[in-house]
Amino acid sequence: MAKRYTDEYDEEEVRPRKKSSGKSGGKKSSGKKKTGKKAQAKKQRRRILLFIVEIIVLVIAVMMLYMVLAGTGSGKVELKEKDIIINEKVQEAQETTMKGYRNIALFGVDSTTGALTKNTRSDTIMIASINQDTGDCKLVSVYRDTYLNLSNDSYNKCNAAYAKGGPEQAINMLNMNLDMNITDFVTVGFAGLTDAIDALGGVYIDVDDAEINHLNNYQLCIAEDLKRSYTPVTDTGYQLLDGLQATGYCRIRYTAGDDFKRAERQREVLSAVADQAKKASLPKLSETATAVFDEVYTSLDLSEIIDMLGDVANYNITETAGFPQEDMRATGTIGSKGSCVIPTTLEDNVKWLHKFLFNADDYEPSSKVKECSQKIYEDTNGYLK
Repeated sequence: MAKRYTDEYDEEEVRPRKKSSGKSGGKKSSGKKKTGKKAQAKKQRRRILLFIVEIIVLVIAVMMLYMVLAGTGSGKVELKEKDIIINEKVQEAQETTMKGYRNIALFGVDSTTGALTKNTRSDTIMIASINQDTGDCKLVSVYRDTYLNLSNDSYNKCNAAYAKGGPEQAINMLNMNLDMNITDFVTVGFAGLTDAIDALGGVYIDVDDAEINHLNNYQLCIAEDLKRSYTPVTDTGYQLLDGLQATGYCRIRYTAGDDFKRAERQREVLSAVADQAKKASLPKLSETATAVFDEVYTSLDLSEIIDMLGDVANYNITETAGFPQEDMRATGTIGSKGSCVIPTTLEDNVKWLHKFLFNADDYEPSSKVKECSQKIYEDTNGYLK
């Protein structure tokens, strides 16, 4: 029997999350009525949304579900601002080192039932940080097995936050542990991935000897789930991959580097799709965004996104990285939690992250980050050699 290419990790019981019946108020107004302030805010919003178009197109290339997402409650969702956790220290950073940046969470959920909203761990976690003055964007993969506070003072692999409380808890997990100020998110599944990449004409990727067999095995499994035919990749080297092939490439984790290398491949495909998106016509981008939105769970508006498609080429992914940083992480089996990625220390990793994203040379993490850092050390130190 052929090896089934799925991801295995220690699962903990996931209880269904009750859907909130309350109405969200969205972003609160400052109360100021000056026309200049309104115009400035509107302009800033437009700049953000221009890049969101690219993010929605790009993020499809790195999301890795196993089922078609029909009937999963996808679309736009309103998050309650009062329920989003932002550490007190970050309020100060928003007026200094983080000023002029917009941070968005990108989730790809690993589900055999197609659930986008709950009861499924986020197989891919990324932060897109946008410099609103230059259009430059930096991407950071937060490794899914990183041992962090799930935002409720329960510590586990960080991908469990999405399973416990959907995008709201996953955003709170990122904000609490990393001193971030994220309030928007995009969650997508892999059914739209193939179609989006194919619509853009495929992506150019350099496939090596160690990857080709795994790529084909993964796309075979995906093709079976989608009930589609697939074309095996027969040669190594720099080449054009179609949607299924690119999806298979994103899933590879059985080569040197394991999950760290897989996250790097995801960012590589993201950048490759960015190159293709910049070449696409406005009608093609609009068509792709509309098709993708049917399989997206997000806090953003499709109508606003499509309105801003014209300037998508002005945004650039300039740098990518993984968290925890390579020189400040360890791996180990942490009791019943299983194999985890451990930041050593979380405090130092957060300093590095703010330097990477915001050029903050002397960032001092919040008291909450320091508290989490100490708890992670206490929980994991005895398991590390």
